[in-house]
Amino acid sequence: MVYSSKKLFLFFLSCIMLIFNYNTSGIVTTANSIGLNYGLLGDNLPAPSNVLNLYKSIGITKIRIFDPNTEVLNALRGHNNIEVTVGVRDQDLAALAASEEAAKDWVATNIEPYLADVNISFITVGNEVIPGPIGPQVLPVMQSLTNLVKSRNLPIAVSTVVAMSNLKQSYPPSAGKFTSQAREQLVPVLKLLSQTSTPILVNIYPYFPYASDPTNIPLDYATFNTEVVVVQDGPLGYSNMFDAIFDAFVWAMEKEGVKDLPLVVSETGWPSAGNGNLTTPDIAGTYNRNFVKHVLSGKGTPKRPNNGMDGFLFATFNENQKPAGTEQNFGLYNPSDMKPIYKLF
Repeated sequence: MVYSSKKLFLFFLSCIMLIFNYNTSGIVTTANSIGLNYGLLGDNLPAPSNVLNLYKSIGITKIRIFDPNTEVLNALRGHNNIEVTVGVRDQDLAALAASEEAAKDWVATNIEPYLADVNISFITVGNEVIPGPIGPQVLPVMQSLTNLVKSRNLPIAVSTVVAMSNLKQSYPPSAGKFTSQAREQLVPVLKLLSQTSTPILVNIYPYFPYASDPTNIPLDYATFNTEVVVVQDGPLGYSNMFDAIFDAFVWAMEKEGVKDLPLVVSETGWPSAGNGNLTTPDIAGTYNRNFVKHVLSGKGTPKRPNNGMDGFLFATFNENQKPAGTEQNFGLYNPSDMKPIYKLF
């Protein structure tokens, strides 16, 4: 196999890694880092052992999987330098919410067998189910799993992953506020997380608002490709859309009395095909390269300056079993030959 990622990329990612530390007060602290989402919705994906070799070659020490896939978790045995975020499948939430015993069985089946030699750092309860019909199931499952890991003194954080559909308003960022359904379903989750400063995981995609209005939204603003302030929000100036979305979520949390809660960017990226000249390898590469630089710079956002930020790029591979179009083209690598679709550095 040929891996052509630049050594600078390896240097940055191998030297700066995400660390979730539980100190004596149970507080989670984070440092700047970049990880990758490892999706499995394809029929031509490489074997997990080959994928781990790829991660090693580019210095990735943090990955996210969307469910407790046994093949991937078994391949991770002995790779303790790779921190793994494991998702609870959306379709499993109802059963786990209804019974603490079911939650206990889920941990016994999907987490305990790997504790000795797999570095599981996070469990995420559902993926973008808040706000929505099964959103109310998230909180009881989080409570059960949090109690379970705490009772065993496991260094595993429990959270959930949410999209920006929770925001009723996001422009300007200081006007950020949650929808009524998000206030019902998300705010209790945020308050649970704030008890231990455990991060909420957020998916932020500037691509989607840009693609909906490319005439009025500058591409450079959407891709971190300018230092010019495009949005002035009181004393805060925004030169990229990502920071504006991030801060709108922070403002919305503060309006609900949740302050200083860490955010981890569980997904961000840009498709390299599927929507004409809005989705090219050049644009996708520009966005992802600039996102990596932005995170590793440590400068934070206008509302949270000089504050650590951690993010997972979406995704490792193009996945051909996702819906046709852009959804199949968020990958950094072609699955057939594991060659990069564009250069990150």
